Amino acid sequence: MRNFELSYARCRHSFRYLVMPKKNAILVIEDDLQISQFLQSSLKTSGYHTLCAATIAGGKQIFNEHKPALIILDLNLPDGDGRDFIAHTRISSDIPIIVLSARQSEQEKVACFDLGADDYLAKPFGVNELLARVKASLRRTAMMALRDDIFKLDDLTIDSVNTSVLLNNQPLHLTPIEFKLLFILAKKPGKVFTHRQLLSEVWGAEYVDDTHYLRIHMGRLRARLEKNPAAPRYILTEIGIGYRLAAT
Repeated sequence: MRNFELSYARCRHSFRYLVMPKKNAILVIEDDLQISQFLQSSLKTSGYHTLCAATIAGGKQIFNEHKPALIILDLNLPDGDGRDFIAHTRISSDIPIIVLSARQSEQEKVACFDLGADDYLAKPFGVNELLARVKASLRRTAMMALRDDIFKLDDLTIDSVNTSVLLNNQPLHLTPIEFKLLFILAKKPGKVFTHRQLLSEVWGAEYVDDTHYLRIHMGRLRARLEKNPAAPRYILTEIGIGYRLAAT
């Protein structure tokens, strides 16, 4: 245990003299030393700077000090549940959070997405898939910073400031509920919004279990947007969890 603590102390010390946060710095919160070292090595090889913590408390401290660009988070940590870290972080930050956990149930994934996680990868995992998800999450963040509230993908343009939608350069006439659903998804293209999140934002907290409302209106929205609603290009389904707007 002493060697474990020293290893993490050395890891944190190596970042003590960073003057400004790195735009590609990634915070790894993982208490399994072997997995943590593997993640650090893989990320560094791909050109990322890494910071690491073995506990929720350590993760909060490093996050506050260095403001990384993305967080990779385990759920089973010595001082609590990683979901508490997600909830705490979402109070003040929209930083991408990728959960990396041995918990594989649909309920666990939904709970993490409801709290604000951006992605969820089950252990054991493939490093290439993880790196692809890291890259996609960082790209989504960059897109959000640059697009000035206008989302464009293929023939679809969503302007959240002017509350307008164009498809094939033609105004798309949607109902108020369809507009709201689409604009919520467009807040973070590529991010999964759970059924409960969408129902709460559109209909209110008392409707979070009425998923049939959501399915009906999503079906109608897809019918207006998609050339082939059975094989959607824009609004994608995460089975049992929710929906996301395709990012690329």
